[in-house]
Amino acid sequence: MTELHPVRSAPPPGLDDVPGGSASQQAVPPGGELLAAVLTGTPEEEQPVTHVHHVPVRESRTAGWPAWTDTGLRGRLEAGGVRSLYAHQVAAAELARAGRHVVVATGTASGKSLAYQLPALTTLAEDPRACVLYLAPTKALARDQLASVAALADPSVRPAAYDGDTPAEERDWVRRHSRWIVTNPDMLHRGILPAHQRWSSTLRRVAYVVIDECHSYRGVFGSHVGHVLRRLRRICRRYGADPVFVLASATVADPAAAATRLVGEDVVAVTDDGSPRPGATFALWEPPLTERTGEHGAPLRRSAAADAAGLLADLVERGARTLAFVRSRRSAESVAEQARRILRDRGRGDLVRRVDSYRGGYLPEERRELERALSSGDLLGVATTNALELGIDIAGLDAVVLAGYPGTLASLWQQAGRAGRAQRESLVVFVARDDPLDHYLAHHPRAVFGRPVEATVTDPANPYVLGPQLCCAAAELPLVPADLPDFGGPVAEAQLAELVAAGQLRRRPAGWYWAGRGRPDVDIRGSGDEPVAIIEAGTGRLLGTVDGGAAHATVHEGALYVHRGETFVVEEYAVEDACAAVRPESPDWTTVARDVTDLAIAGIEQTRRLGPVTAHTGVVDVTNQVVAYQRRRLGTGEVLAEFPLDLPARQLRTKAVWLTLDTRAVQRAEVDDAALPGSLHAAEHAAIGILPLLATCDRWDLGGLSTAVHPDTGTAAIFVYDGHPGGAGFAERGYAALRRWLTATRATVASCECESGCPSCVQSPKCGNGNDPLDKAGAVRVLDVVLDELAAAEERGETGPADGSADPDDADEADDAVRTGGPAATEPDLVF
Repeated sequence: MTELHPVRSAPPPGLDDVPGGSASQQAVPPGGELLAAVLTGTPEEEQPVTHVHHVPVRESRTAGWPAWTDTGLRGRLEAGGVRSLYAHQVAAAELARAGRHVVVATGTASGKSLAYQLPALTTLAEDPRACVLYLAPTKALARDQLASVAALADPSVRPAAYDGDTPAEERDWVRRHSRWIVTNPDMLHRGILPAHQRWSSTLRRVAYVVIDECHSYRGVFGSHVGHVLRRLRRICRRYGADPVFVLASATVADPAAAATRLVGEDVVAVTDDGSPRPGATFALWEPPLTERTGEHGAPLRRSAAADAAGLLADLVERGARTLAFVRSRRSAESVAEQARRILRDRGRGDLVRRVDSYRGGYLPEERRELERALSSGDLLGVATTNALELGIDIAGLDAVVLAGYPGTLASLWQQAGRAGRAQRESLVVFVARDDPLDHYLAHHPRAVFGRPVEATVTDPANPYVLGPQLCCAAAELPLVPADLPDFGGPVAEAQLAELVAAGQLRRRPAGWYWAGRGRPDVDIRGSGDEPVAIIEAGTGRLLGTVDGGAAHATVHEGALYVHRGETFVVEEYAVEDACAAVRPESPDWTTVARDVTDLAIAGIEQTRRLGPVTAHTGVVDVTNQVVAYQRRRLGTGEVLAEFPLDLPARQLRTKAVWLTLDTRAVQRAEVDDAALPGSLHAAEHAAIGILPLLATCDRWDLGGLSTAVHPDTGTAAIFVYDGHPGGAGFAERGYAALRRWLTATRATVASCECESGCPSCVQSPKCGNGNDPLDKAGAVRVLDVVLDELAAAEERGETGPADGSADPDDADEADDAVRTGGPAATEPDLVF
C-alpha cells in the first residue's frame, strides 16, 4: 500500500447517501465532536468514559528524491499524487540501497511501504533478472500490497501472489515469471524452501526480502519464523544470492534488536517518523454495572460487545466510517448483527446493508468481496477480529472501536492507528470487557498512554522449535558445521546430538542428514493440529474452518457456530477427520465448553525463596480435556443446562511460573481450609488476566491451575503456564517482573467495586470449573502475603531477577487504588 499522501479531494465512493445530506468529508465531525455526540443523553450514573486522551498533531518532514530512483517509478508515483518523500522513507531506502538490512519502525499510515518499494522496484528496473520476496502475516495485507505494487511496477515485474489461495495451475507460472512474489512465512516454509531445486532460478536472483508488520512474529510462531528466515538465507547463499532484508512495523519495541533476532543478522532501525499525523481523541470506556447477576450472584456489566455494537451503529448513522475490533470470531458476527438490529429499530434500513463482519475462517472469495466493499466505501461499519489489524490500506476511516483489550499495547496502537482521514481528528474508543486487565486499563491511563509497547518475545532456542527446524533445514540441504552459528551455535549442536540419538538425523563426515521418509511435518504455528472444516450437513456446503487447537472447545457436538450472521448447531464433530457437520438453527442460547486440567512439574529452572513463599519457573506437563458444555441464555449468561462430552485429552509440555505457599503463609493470610481453594483460584484468574500487561500475549495464550495441596510440592500452589508447546517466554517474563505483576493484580482485585468477585477482577471467561470456587477477599490476603515477602526480600538486598521490582508509577497507582477503594485515575485470528 502506498501510504504516503496523495491528495484525496473527493469523498470515498459510496458516501452519497450518508445522513447529513452531503457526500463531503466535512459531513463527519472530528473525533472529539463524534464522542460528544454518541454520549448525548447518557444519564450521569451511566457515564462510561473514564478518561479521554488527545493524541497530538504531528507536522510532516520531507526529503528530496534519492538520485538513484528509477525515473519511470518516480513518474508513476508523482502521477499518483506522491510529490515528495518523508524523511524516514528516504533514510530507510538509502540504507537498503546500500545493502544494509533495515527495519522501518514508524507510525501507522506513515508510508513504510514506499521505504522498501523505492529501492526494490528501482533494482528490478535496473536488473531485468532480479526479484523480490514479500512476506505478509495476513492475506488481506498481502493482496493489498499486491495491488499497490502492480500499480507502480513496470509490466516486466509481473507481481503475483503465491499462497494457499493461489490455484494449483497458477503456481508454476508465478514461480517461472513473477519478479515480485507476495507470499507468507507458512508458504515459504511448506511450499518454497522444501522445493528449492524447482525454485532455484528464483532464489539465486532474490535481491530483497520484505517482511511486513514484523512485530506480529512473536512467541512460538515468531521463533519458528526466525528459523524459516535463516533457512531462506542459507538456501539463497547456496545459489549465490545475498538478499537485503527490509522489515516494517508500526508497533515494535527496540526494533533493531527485535529485527536482528528475527532475521539472524544485524539490522539497522529507522524510527524518526517524518509523516504528518492529524491527531485523535482516544477515550477509555467501561460499561456500567447492571442489576443483572451472573454466576454465583456476581454483578454483570453491560457487555463490551453490546456497547461496541451501539457505538458502531451510532457512528455509522453519523456517516463515520468505522472498524470495530473484537476479540473472537463469534463476537465479530454478534457485534455486526446487533448493530444492524439497532439501525433497523431506528428506521435506518438503508444503512443495514452497509454493516458487515470480517474474520478468519471465511472462504477466500468472501474475504475478497468484503475487502473490496470496505476499500470502496460501500461498507461504512465493519466488526472484525484482528484479521484486519494488519490488513488493507483503508483510506478515510473516521473511527475505531476496540471491544476489549487486544492482548498487547502493540496491537492496541496498531488497531487504533487504522483511523485517520486527511487532516481531521479521528476517534478511538477502547471499550473494556468484564475482565481484570480491561478493568485495570480503563482506570489506569498511564498503563495505556504512558509506556512503550512490549518487547517482542521469541525463544529460538526452544527445543520444540529448534529441533523441528533443524530437521527441516537438513531435509533441504545437509547441515554442515559452518551452518550452525545461524541456528544458535552450541545450542544447535547440542540439539543435533539429540536428534541423531532419536534417529531423526544421521551424522556423517560431511554433516547431518535427514533420516526420515518424506519431508518433516512441522507446524510453525505451534498447534500441531490441522484446521477443522465446517460443513453444512444438508447441502454439503463448506462454510469455513476453525483452528484445530480451538476445535474441541468451539465445534464439539452441540456447539453453536455463527457464520456471517447465520447460526448453526454442530450435529457431529469427527476428530480424526478434522470435520464438523452443522445444521441451521437459531436458538435463544449460546454454548460454553467446560474442561479439566492436570499439571505435573517436569523440571525446575529458577527458584526464588521468599520466606514461607517460593517462586519458581520451569517445565511442566499439562493434560487438558474438554469434558462438557453448558447452554447459556443469550443476553444474561444464565446456565440452562450442561451436557457431557467424550473428547480425547490433549498433552502439553511447556514453561510455567508458579508460587508455593507453606502453612505459615496460609496462616498469615488468615484463610481457612474451606476458603483456601477459592482464594488461590481467584488469585490465579486475576494474575492470568494481568500478565498480558507485561508480556506480549493475551490471556488466551496462557493457562493456569491452583490447588490447596499440589502433589509435586506438598503445599498450596498457583501455576501460570504458556499455552504453547515448549513455552513462548510469557511465564518467564512474569517471573522476571514478579512484584510488578502481582502489585497490579492485587490492585485490580482490591479496587473492583463488586462485593464477592466478578469478571472485572477474578472470574475468567475460560475457566474449566465454571468459576467455582472463588474467594475475592481471600485472594487479596494471599497476594498481600506474597507481596510482603517480595518487599522484605528486596529490603534485605535480594533483588531477584532483572526487572523484578515494581514500576514506581504502577506502585503509586496501585497504592492509591487500595487506599481509596476505587480507581486511582479517571484475543492473536490471523487469516492465512
